[in-house]
Amino acid sequence: MAADNEASMYRPTIKELPEQERPRERLYRLGPGALSTAELLAILLRTGTGGESALAMASRLLARYGGLAGLARAPLSQLRAERGVGLAKAAQIQAAVELGRRLMLAAPEDRPQIRSPADAAMLLMPEIGHREQEHFHVLFLDIRNRVLGTESIYKGSLDQTQIRVADVFREAVRRNCAAIIVAHNHPSGDPTPSPDDIAVTRDLVQAGKILGIEVLDHLVIGHQRWVSLRERGLGF
Repeated sequence: MAADNEASMYRPTIKELPEQERPRERLYRLGPGALSTAELLAILLRTGTGGESALAMASRLLARYGGLAGLARAPLSQLRAERGVGLAKAAQIQAAVELGRRLMLAAPEDRPQIRSPADAAMLLMPEIGHREQEHFHVLFLDIRNRVLGTESIYKGSLDQTQIRVADVFREAVRRNCAAIIVAHNHPSGDPTPSPDDIAVTRDLVQAGKILGIEVLDHLVIGHQRWVSLRERGLGF
């Protein structure tokens, strides 16, 4: 019985798979679009560990973090602690995620367009949703609400007195932005806006009117949750 259990748990390494089934060879023959997320991640990981193939490891990580978005939000310290991952593989994962994020912002015609608070939240959650300190970010938008770039303005425990209007709008003025969206995270994971969050929003909205740069929203981001202050009519 023990031997049967061991046999049932055995998973072939990628080298033991038929050549036409190996992720790297499938990418070469069919292109990256034909591969599953697990196969693409396995190519990135390159090797498995202790009888677990890179493909099995990739599948395990995706299941553990609830898919690619969850894996992208995981901090480096948590990833490197996963069995068989370590610093090198964790760094490769985070580097690939960051390259993907930068690619979205690289070409003007391919820049993401913000059509709803959810669009902005999905763009920012991988960046700040897992942070252990508060981070205050600004999304810079053109007249069609396409993202021109992002900037981290503050880091640490924030309140109304620490957020300077000039700091928030300086880069927006330089870029000649039509609008901005501001966002910050709550390390507790609870995105419920605080009185300071509402007061900061009110100050920024008024300053934006004077400068001719609309503040479209202020998002508070928690652990896989977020709140739009505009949707709730708080500070707008």
